[in-house]
Amino acid sequence: TLARTVARYYFKLLAYKDEFEVARLYTETGFLDKVAGQFEGDYKLNFHLAPPLMAERDLESGIASKKGYGNWMIKAFKVLAKLRFLRGGPLDPFNRTAERKRERALITEYEAVINELIDRLDANNHATALEIAGLPEQIRGYGHVKERHIEAVKKREAELLHAYRNPSAHADAAD
Repeated sequence: TLARTVARYYFKLLAYKDEFEVARLYTETGFLDKVAGQFEGDYKLNFHLAPPLMAERDLESGIASKKGYGNWMIKAFKVLAKLRFLRGGPLDPFNRTAERKRERALITEYEAVINELIDRLDANNHATALEIAGLPEQIRGYGHVKERHIEAVKKREAELLHAYRNPSAHADAAD
């Protein structure tokens, strides 16, 4: 059970949806054909996006504001989807954004936590290890929504790791 949980959530962390993947999903998955099959006549698409390199930020919260973009975004998505070979490399224009750095950090943090869990794993702490390994399930969304979920997961992870590292202290507290 633990191995399956680790495999599932490690994959989830590795397969984050970046701008290249969003562009691919819009242009290479039949999305446009599905839309065309549902609407007739002269319809227009409107995409509400907060591109990391162009979005204005709220002065108080720092949250990127979404803005509406028209049909021309399909052409931009097609170009971006073709450029996905740049992903993660020195020419990736999104590679240095705070969100990408955080997503890469989550991967290395998860690896370190899993290594610690494995080093200390026994029958008494298996359930806690399983809960810790499954925490990435709660990380959802994009931008500030995702960051809020990450904060909650990291708080819970700290609590569970404390219990995992100090089983006698938590057993005494339960008595």
